[in-house]
Amino acid sequence: MQFDRVIKGDVVLPEGVMERGYVAIRGEVIAAIGQGALPPAAEILDHSGMLILPGLVDGHMHTGSAVGFPGIEGASMSAAAGGVTTCVDMPYDVPRATTDAAIFREKVEWVNRTSHVDMALYGTITKHNGLDAIAGLAEAGACSFKLSTYEYDATRFPRIDNTTMVEAFRRIAQTGLMVGIHNEDQEIVEGAIAAAIATGRTDPIMHARTRPPLCETMADLAIFEMAMETGAHVHIAHSSLARGLDLAEMFRNQGAKTSGEVCIQYLCMTEEDLVRLAGFGKCNPPFRTAEEVERMWGVLAAGKIGYVSTDHAPWGRSKKVYNGDIFACGAGLTGMQSFAPLMATLLLERGLPLSLMASLCAERPAKFHGLYPKKGAIRLGFDADLCVLERGDFVFDEADIQDREDAKWSPYHGRAMRARVAATYLRGAKIWDGQSVLARPGTGQFVRRQHREQFWA
Repeated sequence: MQFDRVIKGDVVLPEGVMERGYVAIRGEVIAAIGQGALPPAAEILDHSGMLILPGLVDGHMHTGSAVGFPGIEGASMSAAAGGVTTCVDMPYDVPRATTDAAIFREKVEWVNRTSHVDMALYGTITKHNGLDAIAGLAEAGACSFKLSTYEYDATRFPRIDNTTMVEAFRRIAQTGLMVGIHNEDQEIVEGAIAAAIATGRTDPIMHARTRPPLCETMADLAIFEMAMETGAHVHIAHSSLARGLDLAEMFRNQGAKTSGEVCIQYLCMTEEDLVRLAGFGKCNPPFRTAEEVERMWGVLAAGKIGYVSTDHAPWGRSKKVYNGDIFACGAGLTGMQSFAPLMATLLLERGLPLSLMASLCAERPAKFHGLYPKKGAIRLGFDADLCVLERGDFVFDEADIQDREDAKWSPYHGRAMRARVAATYLRGAKIWDGQSVLARPGTGQFVRRQHREQFWA
C-alpha cells in the first residue's frame, strides 16, 4: 500500500536510534516505521544523516503571561521553529487566569484560531471561592491543574493557602488529573527580599540569595505531605534542586503520587550566568551553583526526573532590562526555540544517548499530561509529529527567534550548539523548514486529555 509520505533519516526512539530508518505517514498519523529500503509513497522527504525525533512536548510554558491570549500566536511560532509540536500551556494569563470552564473554552477558541502547533491546557483556581470550578475545568478538557505556594499577583498568579490547597487536592484527585505546583515558600522569600533592599543589595546575585534552596524544599515538603493525605498526584512544576527530586522519590516510596520536572535551564545555567545576564537571566526558581547543576545530572541519570521542560515565558525586553534593581525585572526566560538544539547539545556534550531526549522531552511529558497514546512518541497510530535535527556546529542567534519583535531575546544567545532544527512536522505536514514557519495560525489545535489515568513514576 502506498503511503502519503515517507520521511527518511536516523529515527530516535526511547530505546535507541534506528540508523538509516524511516517513518511512513498516512493522513495525519504514523502508519509504518522501518529501516532500509523505503516503501512506496507519494512523497519522499530525505533527511539522511539527520536525527528524526518525536515532536517535542513542552510540558510547561506561558504563552499568555506577557500579552494574554494573543500571545499564543507568536509563542507557537517559536515552538514550531524549536521542534516543539505540542505545548502544554500554563493558566496564568494576562489579565486573568484560566479559572473556570467559560474562560477555558475561550482560551481553546484562541488556540484553534491562532496557534501554529497543537496545545493542551492547564486550569487553575481563584484565591477565594474557586474550588467548585475544578470539576468543570476537568470536564472542559484541562489536562492538568496548576496551583502556587507563592503569590505574584492576587488575581493572575495567587498563593493558595494550605487549607484551600488540601481541599483542592482532594477534588483534583477525584478528577484523575495531575496538579503541578509552583514551589517557593512565601515568607522566606519576602523576608529575604526585604532584608536585601534594606541593606541596599539589589544587584543580580541577590535574586538567587533571596530565594535560597530552603524556600523550595520547605514548599516541597508541604505539598508532598498534602499529596500523601489526599491521594492527589502532586508535581513540582520546576525543581532547581536535585533534592526536590529525591524528596519526590522518597514520598513515592511511602505510597504517595509525587513527581517533579526540571526546566532545561537548571541543567546548564549557574549563578555566574545570572550575574552575567542580569535581568535576562532572572527566573523563578533562580539558577543555582555549578555543583547543583552536576547534582541535577545525577538525578537525571538515576531516572528521578519526571520530564524536562522550558518554562518559556516570552516577556518583552523592557520587562527584563536591569537598571540597578534586580527585583524590578520580570521573572521568566524564553526557551522554546532553543529547546531541541540545547537539549541535544547538553546530551552530546556529556556523551549521553539522544534516546533520553525522546523520553524526557516527548514521551514522558505526554504521559504525565494524558496526551499519550496520541502524542509524544514515534509509534504506529500516533500523530505524525516529528522534530528533525541536523548535527553539526552552530551558534544560537536570538535574532532568529520566531515571535513578536520585543520577544526576540534569549539567555542562550551566542551559545555553541551541536544541532539545529532542520524541519518540524505536525500531524504529517511540514510546519518549519529550517528557515521559515510554514504553518498558519490555526494549523495547531487544542488537544484534549486522552484519558484520566495518572502517570507519576
